[in-house]
Amino acid sequence: MAKDKTAYVCNECGYDSPKWLGRCPSCGTWNSFREVRIAREASSAPRVPAWHSSAGPAGGGTSRQASQRPLRLQEIDATAEPRIDLGDGELNRVLGGGLVPGSIVLLGGEPGIGKSTLVMQTVLGLTGRTVLYVSGEESARQLKLRADRLAQGRPVSEKIHILCETVLEAIFQQIREVQPGLLIIDSIQTITTETQESAAGSIVQVRECAAALLRYAKESATPVLLIGHITKEGTLAGPKILEHIVDTVLQFEGDPHHMYRILRTTKNRFGNSAELGIYEMRQSGLRQVENPSELLLTADRGEMSGIAIAAAVEGIRPLLVEVQALVGSAAYATPQRSATGFDLRRMNMLLAVLEKRIGFKMMQKDVFLNLAGGLRIGDTAIDLPVLAAILSSHMDSPIDASTAMAGEVGLSGEIRPVARIEARLSEAAKLGFTSFLLPEQNFRSLEAAKFPTLRLQPVRKVEQAFRLLFG
Repeated sequence: MAKDKTAYVCNECGYDSPKWLGRCPSCGTWNSFREVRIAREASSAPRVPAWHSSAGPAGGGTSRQASQRPLRLQEIDATAEPRIDLGDGELNRVLGGGLVPGSIVLLGGEPGIGKSTLVMQTVLGLTGRTVLYVSGEESARQLKLRADRLAQGRPVSEKIHILCETVLEAIFQQIREVQPGLLIIDSIQTITTETQESAAGSIVQVRECAAALLRYAKESATPVLLIGHITKEGTLAGPKILEHIVDTVLQFEGDPHHMYRILRTTKNRFGNSAELGIYEMRQSGLRQVENPSELLLTADRGEMSGIAIAAAVEGIRPLLVEVQALVGSAAYATPQRSATGFDLRRMNMLLAVLEKRIGFKMMQKDVFLNLAGGLRIGDTAIDLPVLAAILSSHMDSPIDASTAMAGEVGLSGEIRPVARIEARLSEAAKLGFTSFLLPEQNFRSLEAAKFPTLRLQPVRKVEQAFRLLFG
């Protein structure tokens, strides 16, 4: 009788070992190895779920059993296939211009953030394409109620098929019958394959199911959209396993108690991996926010100190973001440092620059920093606005409401040039700003005549910028 074969697999990165290890040699995580049953010691080949018909894969090509020969680079057809328009401008831009045929996309987010709503809303807007929506968490009636709410009385395509199933082999059986042009799995952690005996959501099950779906996507040229869970640490469950397998990873973020949602790309083999899409959650579904700068700025902030307007760029999109800072005397022995939407370590570095190069003593001051709107910005061009907001709160002196700025701050206090300065200036001019602080090196290579409504103020050092802002 064949015996079970077991191994130890890291829950964080999927590294496997024949014996238990205290610390994973791949990702360095402690106590992350779990014993799993991976196969049986039988002479027969492992059973692989078949999705294609006897005539071969849907969409052309030969089956995996057919022998393949290596191709010369010149023989490979590199003609770009037309992308699939999803009818959602934000989602199309985040994907790099639309959905690529044969790609596999992973959409992750916290429970209740709106992942299923975004996908169902997108599916309802598709016309002329057969869609198979596989749900392992909700019933067909629940999906129908959501679809009716999102459709708002509009006619729904007859090519949308709903399947409530969690067994991968049964899903491939329905794929052979439906022959979808788009496959959606909600969610990948609920799908299991009969070739593995571990529980649903385990590393082995997620890896095997995702790999089988990847083979299906590549051989049939059918795009596959996977919805994934988020762990308590805020990362995709089985992150390294899934991120290595899929072509694109999308992160759906936001506070469930607030209206705005952010769709962010963390990996994209077919486009920019730093794109950003913004939605507004309403009772009728998600509304695209085409001009987020107007929503991220306070309409009438009066003469309030501690506020600076930063011209940031996320992907190809310029954004004007309100940077808010609050500086006060420390009530305890250790001053508090808190940053929301900005890297705390970088804020501490900027505070050290402020104290060393400018002479403001921040050692006994509490500093709280916040980027309005719930955004998280990694653009180093907001260094100068962060320092300006902190100094404005420290001096209790407001910054002119018609002034925006951008600039990276170095350790010696110099203002370094930033990328795509013209896009930042155009966004500021469009929203009615009349003054803009920018790095001197950017100003030298800029045609100032393109921005007649903006008074451009080049700065080389942070001291020079502060003299212009506060006199």
